[in-house]
Amino acid sequence: MHDSSNGIRSSPNMEQGSTYKKTFLGSSLVDWLISNSFAASRLEAVTLASMLMEENFLRPVGVRSMDAVRSGDLAEQFLDDSTALYTFAESYKKKTSSKEEVSLGMVELSGMVVKQGYLVKQGHKRKNWKVRRFVLRKDPAFLHYYDPSKEENRPAGGFSLRGSLVSALEDNGVPMGVKGNVQGNLFKVITKDDTHYYIQASSKAERVEWIEAIKKLT
Repeated sequence: MHDSSNGIRSSPNMEQGSTYKKTFLGSSLVDWLISNSFAASRLEAVTLASMLMEENFLRPVGVRSMDAVRSGDLAEQFLDDSTALYTFAESYKKKTSSKEEVSLGMVELSGMVVKQGYLVKQGHKRKNWKVRRFVLRKDPAFLHYYDPSKEENRPAGGFSLRGSLVSALEDNGVPMGVKGNVQGNLFKVITKDDTHYYIQASSKAERVEWIEAIKKLT
């Protein structure tokens, strides 16, 4: 997303007589998420963009987008609108290292990509929720996740799917082991070494798609 060649193009945009540099339209981001298969619908793309903004990866710019943030409703904080302006938060641009470092072999990343998209993952230590770009590969079967704030193509983490279990979690009530801001559409992956990964999709349909895709490779 924040990539100089294939990501969102930032440019000067005007709103109510004021010009804002290095911004992009809310509708342009929604278009980009859909065209790159990270969201199946505009509603899913708006939900994902709202999560990215809540995590301070995106920042509202100007009157229209700032007013939406003040509404207080997460689902309505991001505007799919050609007059609402956004930019990448400077705090993310300046980050140079990840707290979730992992030793990766070339074999892990050699498999064919069968599915990718943005999901929200709970951290193992602080239990906070972070938006990550997930990439599912087969032969060998691995699920990797990337920090969308970094242009580098190195995963922030990943795990083998051999011997793993994946299942949906009910939305009524927060399961044991899950903390923080839970929006729903949860599923869990338990690896062969009994590590639990809690992940949120932007819709029930997306959750089903990911679960079915992962099950084929376990």
